[in-house]
Amino acid sequence: MQSGVMRVGAVAGALLAVLAGCGFHLEGRTPLPQSMKSAYVQATDQQTDFVQSLRKALLTSGARPAFAKTAASSVVNILKDEVLRRTLSVSALNKPNEYEVTYSVRFSVSAGDKAGGKELLAPQEISATRSYSFDETRLLAKEHEEAILRQAMAHDLADRVVRQLSSL
Repeated sequence: MQSGVMRVGAVAGALLAVLAGCGFHLEGRTPLPQSMKSAYVQATDQQTDFVQSLRKALLTSGARPAFAKTAASSVVNILKDEVLRRTLSVSALNKPNEYEVTYSVRFSVSAGDKAGGKELLAPQEISATRSYSFDETRLLAKEHEEAILRQAMAHDLADRVVRQLSSL
């Protein structure tokens, strides 16, 4: 019985070694390089869904975001952070039946002031798009659904940015 447990332990250990060797990481735990460990997030609006999600994603990845640009090892510049909504379909009465929401982010990364401020990552643009049905008799519920979609897209975009930052 003991040798069976030892075999299972050895197989599990070998499996973990293979997964670690191929670059596998648990979701949300993207290890960041030392240059990103004290990143400052610079944005015109610090309260958007994306900026808040990016800060959380950086913390989850082991970074301690700097509260001042002068103390940062790198600066993530949020150049664009916008949500657009457009009508996908309308009813016979010309009322919206379906909307599409697109969350777009444009960002770049530079070294902190201490490192000379050189560009580490040229401006990149990423976006996410979702659609949802609309019913004006359920207006509050549909507005809430759109807000949830925006938050989920912001979270997805923040995770994508952190994955790009991990490659610097």
